[in-house]
Amino acid sequence: MVHAEIPDGAFTAPLLGTERIGSGVVIGEDGMVLTIGYLITEARTVWLSTHDGRAVPGHVAGYDQTSGFGLVQPLGDLGAPVLQRGSSAGLEVGAHAIVIGHGGLAHSLNVQVTARREFAGHWEYLLDDAIFTAPAHPQWGGTALVGTDGRLLGVGSLLVEESTRDETFEANLFVPVDLLDPILDDMLRTGRPLQTPRPWLGMYATEQQGRLVVGALAQDGPAHRAGVRVNDEVTAVAGRGVAGLADMFRKVWSIGPAGAEIPLTLTRGAQTSQVRVHSADRYDYLLKPQRH
Repeated sequence: MVHAEIPDGAFTAPLLGTERIGSGVVIGEDGMVLTIGYLITEARTVWLSTHDGRAVPGHVAGYDQTSGFGLVQPLGDLGAPVLQRGSSAGLEVGAHAIVIGHGGLAHSLNVQVTARREFAGHWEYLLDDAIFTAPAHPQWGGTALVGTDGRLLGVGSLLVEESTRDETFEANLFVPVDLLDPILDDMLRTGRPLQTPRPWLGMYATEQQGRLVVGALAQDGPAHRAGVRVNDEVTAVAGRGVAGLADMFRKVWSIGPAGAEIPLTLTRGAQTSQVRVHSADRYDYLLKPQRH
């Protein structure tokens, strides 16, 4: 189990809370734990515990906003085995797997892959190839998706509602573990990937009946400072129309790195306006991990 405590004044505290609990998986011989990053973002205190009652403190070793992965280094011996990483590249829809969270195999769940597709989250997050499984594990955050060969295939992120022609059901969304290898060394050295940061707007938009509507704004974030308002409809980025949330993100990110000015076309009631949002690096808004 990963148990993180976040200061009241942290940037993510209003949205994610100040006490976060989820799961993690040991991926290194030194005990390094891989989890989902939102559990540990801005954490000042982290405790790691095993299903047999062993508990040790940990510290945040890294967080990647693009994939959503987080790393925690235990400051003691967890006595937990390493779960070898596999590859989700060949994991097809219909394949069987196991979801394991805190409590080990006794609390595991046999699942089936229901979809492999793009996922866009309103917090300016995009996965090109997310893994969806059902039935849904009730404690999804940081859980391990394990293949029939016993190797790690993904890390649990969300509980989502899925629909087919015949039914609607709950499913879990997993971040493919394949996204970890290219960034792992950087995260271990510096706490984050050494990639050019994407422009962040602090604008939480959602798709509503074919429209892209601003549902919330980060207080004093770039979009808020530029005059964007809740309930504005985003119709274009740099003069190019947007076809959904993922398309908007890609158009914003294509303009340049964090700090670039992002021209947005907004509809507010019967009025259309143009605003230029001076984007930022989201990482600059977060409390930084204390290095050990």
